[in-house]
Amino acid sequence: MQKLQGIWNQSKVGVSNYSFNCGFCGAYAGPSYGYHCTYEKNREVRRSGQILLCPSCNRPTFIAEKEQTPGILIGAKLEHLPTDIEQLYDEARKCISFGANTSAVLSCRKLLMNVSVTKGAAESKSFAFYVNFLEENHFMPPDSKDWVDHIRKKGNEATHEIPNISQDDAEELIKFTEILLRFVYEMPGKMKKHLKV
Repeated sequence: MQKLQGIWNQSKVGVSNYSFNCGFCGAYAGPSYGYHCTYEKNREVRRSGQILLCPSCNRPTFIAEKEQTPGILIGAKLEHLPTDIEQLYDEARKCISFGANTSAVLSCRKLLMNVSVTKGAAESKSFAFYVNFLEENHFMPPDSKDWVDHIRKKGNEATHEIPNISQDDAEELIKFTEILLRFVYEMPGKMKKHLKV
């Protein structure tokens, strides 16, 4: 992620000794600059929240009562992904960091469909068609059909049922999606440099 240019007006130096994982760039940050939200109680000034500026990307993170927004990005940054797949994967990761778990699960489901199409499947087919395509063409890691079926079920829940998707479910599905993307794109992409020798 490119560093945000400029300086934050009236930010204070030495705002915190608190370290955090930046929800924008993923860096483990110990900020030097930021802002405090303070109040007075019993003649003592107290902090109720703070905005910390990441020294790596210069973006703000809000922290109050041990809750961070945006939250930590779940899933690793991957290499060798097609642009559309990378954008959708990053979107799913960002959804979780903001607590939009239902949206993250729907993005994971859409990712499976898009992966199938990038590997040669026809467009405008059913989700089951895409799952079968991935399996029949060996684009899924061994013994992962149950995981893909789990994404299907959670995607159906997110689309057709009233209860929201939990944070744990969303994080679990992102982690499986990461494994699938590594298997389909990242590992073959890394191997190409060795095959050129």
